[in-house]
Amino acid sequence: MSVKEIELRLTTALTPVHLNVTDNSSAHAGHAGMQSGGGHYHVVVVAEVFAGKSLVQRHQLVYQALGDMMKQEIHALGIDASTPQEKQ
Repeated sequence: MSVKEIELRLTTALTPVHLNVTDNSSAHAGHAGMQSGGGHYHVVVVAEVFAGKSLVQRHQLVYQALGDMMKQEIHALGIDASTPQEKQ
């Protein structure tokens, strides 16, 4: 499980104009449910695909893009999802 895999899946599915993935797993070492090698991530995704979508719908698109990673490799995920127009 790696930041690169998260970036690849989000890039492929959402075609973002900006993407930043941060692995915060080291700050949660020993946390119940943590798997070795990671688990806590934060993503900032700026993509046109979010236009006209609610916050919940935007998060659902991110979860769908990550697919089965959400069931095992990712323990916690923070999401900032916006359109390019919202970031101007």
